[in-house]
Amino acid sequence: MSPSKTPAEILDIAGTEVRISSPDKVVFPEPGLTKLDLVRYYLAVADGALRGAGGRPMVLKRFPKGIDAEPFFQKRVPENHPDFIDTTTLHYASGTSAEEAVIRDAAGLAWVVNLGCLDLNPHPVRAEDLEHPDELRVDLDPMPGVGWSQIVDVAYVAREVLDDVGLVGWPKTSGSRGLHILVRIAAQWSYRDVRLAAETLAREVENRAPGLATARWWKEERGESVFVDFNQNAKDRTVASAYSVRPLPDARVSTPLTWDEVRSIRPEQFTVRTVPGRFADVGDPHAGIDDAVGTLDGLLALAAELGPAEKPPRSGDGSGRRQSLMPLIEVARTRTKPEALAALDEWKSRHVDLVSALHPADVLVDGMRGSSSLWYRVRVNLQHVPEPQRPPQEKLIADYDPWAGKEWPGRPGS
Repeated sequence: MSPSKTPAEILDIAGTEVRISSPDKVVFPEPGLTKLDLVRYYLAVADGALRGAGGRPMVLKRFPKGIDAEPFFQKRVPENHPDFIDTTTLHYASGTSAEEAVIRDAAGLAWVVNLGCLDLNPHPVRAEDLEHPDELRVDLDPMPGVGWSQIVDVAYVAREVLDDVGLVGWPKTSGSRGLHILVRIAAQWSYRDVRLAAETLAREVENRAPGLATARWWKEERGESVFVDFNQNAKDRTVASAYSVRPLPDARVSTPLTWDEVRSIRPEQFTVRTVPGRFADVGDPHAGIDDAVGTLDGLLALAAELGPAEKPPRSGDGSGRRQSLMPLIEVARTRTKPEALAALDEWKSRHVDLVSALHPADVLVDGMRGSSSLWYRVRVNLQHVPEPQRPPQEKLIADYDPWAGKEWPGRPGS
């Protein structure tokens, strides 16, 4: 965000005063959107945004330096939060806990935007019951080289599976390249059961659409397919909720759709500039989601029928690590994505003769979650390179350690 000397602006939002600091600070240079523009956007779509994120504990994903810098993830609510922000304490699988923010109204939306949050990242549970999710999340994540029509085909297969087990799916654009399908469920199953149900859905989608969709967790094994990302339902995971603004140059929005729209729209149609008008004209396509609560009985019965998912073999060196079936080499570990892409270009310049043999999905640039921010890992799958021409694992072009200086019980030197 660009520097600004503009005085703070105090907004009266349904009788609650919210202070917006540096309201003229430019957040999205390309469309010229300021922080105050983002606040006004969320106020315009507040009913829909709160349907997706309201009443849920939320991880604060903050962009204090703008969309061109890496965000940091803040689980703990700021100590000086206003009275209109509720909180609840989550206990994580790691054994740690955090008092997280819970927003319940439009003033809360304005408050999180003022902190530098662009998208909203709520957990799939309500603050009143933190151990039983009421939302199953289907994340259709396309591999490189996959076009929108393939994503749409997989979405309709997923809808068919949901129909067969008595569940209702509510589609929305992810705000990037993929699609999300949200499913309201009764809050009576554990995280483990919900994740198993999501994995079962993914496996059944792959069974019905082989080659188009995959449930393979390991990225190098997916090929040019749509990954049905069931692990978004694991405890501690969050996804960008409905009407979230995503950190892309065009200020794209994760937008709820009707099923009739899924095949005809394109994600780039929905931005901070266009979505408020759509919301005013047609309302929220997900307005009925809370009235369509379903049961996981069908998916859990299917899980028993399919049996356990195939697991990758483990390394024989005693480490317990999985052993990849693909000829992978690691290129770099970096702090930022531009550094990762630069390292990839450097590797390609060293191996010009191999580049033409690589398929789009053979190049793996992954954002990895660190303690409070993302870091990036670059790998190359050499499966399409003739074996005699495959280079060995070389010294990493960049070797960023996201854990440097961190200490926790069990870490060497701590």
